[in-house]
Amino acid sequence: MAALLAVVGAIVFAYGVYTRRIAVPERYDPFAPLDVRAPPGPLTAFRLWRTTHDPQLCDAALARSGFTYRKIADTSGPDGCELKDVVRVAHSDDVRFSAPFLASCPLAVGMALFTHQYVQRAAIGVFGERVARIEHVGSYACRNVNHQKDAALSQHASANAIDLTAFVLADGKRITLAHWDDAGTPEADFLRRVHDGACRSFDTTLGPDYNALHRTHFHVDMGPYRVCR
Repeated sequence: MAALLAVVGAIVFAYGVYTRRIAVPERYDPFAPLDVRAPPGPLTAFRLWRTTHDPQLCDAALARSGFTYRKIADTSGPDGCELKDVVRVAHSDDVRFSAPFLASCPLAVGMALFTHQYVQRAAIGVFGERVARIEHVGSYACRNVNHQKDAALSQHASANAIDLTAFVLADGKRITLAHWDDAGTPEADFLRRVHDGACRSFDTTLGPDYNALHRTHFHVDMGPYRVCR
């Protein structure tokens, strides 16, 4: 009986917070809007999940993200590939990209959280300076997983994934995935921190330890599976 009362009490409390009848500090409010610039807290993961599963919340979070982007018209490809509610991201207010890229709203929000909270923190923590440029080899490609004929469509086929290849510091130093196995070096430490941050920002993160196909890049996506490899 005590356990049942506790569950009922928790539900009533959560409903009170959701309807704003009960006020709690924003840091501990699971229903507060996701702010990708705010330091990560105990509820960031839940807020990110809620945001990326609600188009209106996602649009609002992206609008406050510091990303410069424009919406792209919905299109359907010949092989089942579909672009829906996609934006073209040009740059962020604190980092440039090697090229503009297409992204679903969830992927764009994940990238914003990743760059603001994890990439920059890792760079400052290891090198004492910020990342000025993130290099990638594209997000959208109408293809199957690993280019296999009989596989399912890749998350790239809906611009819900991006492959990251290098990070360039403000002083021009370029860090690629070739440094991944250089144990004990600042570059390897930085890449490990970035990988950990990617696992917190995206649903799937695949890096050099996953397989040979990912030796040169981090694949990140907002697909249906939680994978951190």
